[in-house]
Amino acid sequence: MGQEDRHPLSPRLGHCPAGLPRSAYLDAGWLEREMASIFARHWVMVGRVSDFTPGRMRRVTVGNAPVIVARTADGGIAAYHNSCPHRGSELCRAEVEEIGRLIRCPYHAFAYAAEDGRLVATGHARPTADFDRAAHGLRDVAHQVWNGFLFLSLSTNPPPLHADVPLSTLDNWPMASLVTGHRWQADIECNWKTFWENYSECLHCPGIHPELCDMVPVYARGIMGVTEAHDWQPDHPTQPNLRPGAQTWTADGALCAPPFPGLSDAERAVGYTFVTLWPTAYVVAHADYVRSVRIEPLAPERTRLTAEWHFAPEALPKLDPAAVAAFAITVLEQDGHAAEMNQRGMRSPAFNAARLMPEEYEIHNFHRWILSEMEDRP
Repeated sequence: MGQEDRHPLSPRLGHCPAGLPRSAYLDAGWLEREMASIFARHWVMVGRVSDFTPGRMRRVTVGNAPVIVARTADGGIAAYHNSCPHRGSELCRAEVEEIGRLIRCPYHAFAYAAEDGRLVATGHARPTADFDRAAHGLRDVAHQVWNGFLFLSLSTNPPPLHADVPLSTLDNWPMASLVTGHRWQADIECNWKTFWENYSECLHCPGIHPELCDMVPVYARGIMGVTEAHDWQPDHPTQPNLRPGAQTWTADGALCAPPFPGLSDAERAVGYTFVTLWPTAYVVAHADYVRSVRIEPLAPERTRLTAEWHFAPEALPKLDPAAVAAFAITVLEQDGHAAEMNQRGMRSPAFNAARLMPEEYEIHNFHRWILSEMEDRP
């Protein structure tokens, strides 16, 4: 069976398209255009709602914009640009600062209501009659919560939150009640898209991820799922994703906690459920815990990864979160080294653009999305 005869339901590409140009991974100007279009418009995951303590404000970055997330004493959430409308001073200087009912500028003592950003006081200044207080409140940043994760958008009219699967995919997991038990962060020397592309294919898995290929045998074939096999047919028998005896992604494949009670037999058996949320995050749900990974561009060739492991609150005291995280950290470190290796090679003047393989259909989809989002935008 030739590639041209692949089954219509197979995700494999029927051709080998070119990838993005070399400049997309190296040029500061290209990243600036991405910031002005993709990261200024779409939803950016900034953490769990529980990361933001009532009575405090926390600094975060959305694209190129410094932002504060304010959590009022009653648990309400608001987000604002970290810039005083008076003269532009930052409002939150430390990573986290306490607030009461007001957010007070540390420069001239202008004060704003934490709940809605309206200007309440102008410190020692006495404005004249031409000053419109209502027009000089804090600049809002849109926010929404999905499954306990907080997302922000700089757009005044952001698009709907989008994932590669229905947003209801994780409805049987108790997502909102999960608590974070472990956090791992690393800055890697590659473009943010280089890491996403590595995430989006498994041709590299046999050579880069021996432990992962042992856990997920199909990965050892250089594919992410059986439908990517060149000879796949819908009537082929379904095989478990994990190796015999394994139930989750831990070093030995054993569950670290009882399975979440609301899961179906199929959700427990599949071993892992990925939800990809371009441009900044993906979530992996297992039978016993959930992992999230955030991707933050820092420079054309530098990206920050933040991975967190989330558990049922009643299970967390009975397990070792660091031990649970160790398996996926090994994989993430391997991915980071592979992405850095790829990035270094793309600096060569001999490289102009990738030539994608049929198995790299998800990268092709990603590239088309990038280009469509940047089209006709500054």
